[in-house]
Amino acid sequence: MWRVDSPDWSRRDFVLGIGSLAASLLPSTRLLAAGLARASEIKFGYASITWVGNDLQAIDDIASLGFRGIQLRSTAVSQFGTRPSELRDLLAQHRLTMVALSSGNVTLDPARERQMIDEHVSHAKFMRDVGGLYLQVIDERPAGRPITRVDFRRLGALLTKIGQRTADLGIPLGYHHHMGSLGERPGDIERILGASDPRFVRLVLDTAHYRQGGGDPAQAIRRHADRLLFLHIKDVQSPAPGGVPRSYRFVELGRGKVDFASIFKALDDVSLRGWAIIELDAVPNRARTPKESALISRRFLEEKRWLRPD
Repeated sequence: MWRVDSPDWSRRDFVLGIGSLAASLLPSTRLLAAGLARASEIKFGYASITWVGNDLQAIDDIASLGFRGIQLRSTAVSQFGTRPSELRDLLAQHRLTMVALSSGNVTLDPARERQMIDEHVSHAKFMRDVGGLYLQVIDERPAGRPITRVDFRRLGALLTKIGQRTADLGIPLGYHHHMGSLGERPGDIERILGASDPRFVRLVLDTAHYRQGGGDPAQAIRRHADRLLFLHIKDVQSPAPGGVPRSYRFVELGRGKVDFASIFKALDDVSLRGWAIIELDAVPNRARTPKESALISRRFLEEKRWLRPD
């Protein structure tokens, strides 16, 4: 069985064939075709965003905590863009898989379209050369005007266009919904997925953003099982301390309002096999280091027996 995280899964025609086949199969078989297995098998990685661009320290810390996957940001392209083999070797030394690259925004501005697409394709080439798996994008919500149905259709078309190009390089594209983006609320995410081609655009489901946007992440896992590329396991506190009722801040796992028991039950129900990236945008307590916050989240998952201690 081919899997979406296999290094041999690198041809657009394979993507096309799998996408067409998946649409016509029963749900359980469709999961297998998308790279999922009948028995839940989650691999946990950690996102470097908490280290604010200090990627070398992030790699050291994340590996030392026993994680086997990492998501890096565009700072890695700035540092290793002309020397991808150096990053590939560094990650191999730390026994880390580069699960995803945060590639940046997708803008609806027609004047910036060509440059924007070229940039994401360049990042996909970097991921291919590093030996990474996935490319993640978010959208740039238009400011100063109401959002219309045309905006959702245009975003879906742009995501499809980018996904077609990255598929040619063997790098699947994932759309990451986000507070403050077009994909802020569950209904908005539905519109974006409906407007994009499932053969080329998958979903990076973020448990905290989905919860803060008014949705139930467990329901989203069941509803979008055949579109999931990988997960962001993330917690959110709302309201934020001293903030207005709708304010929020991201916190270590187990310290917010996300119901992880229901989420992992849903993952078992859909038999997910793949990567889950734990993410924390910033350390909520300045007395802690990014590594200390990562350890809090790891221990939470271990105590709940969702992650096995090394």
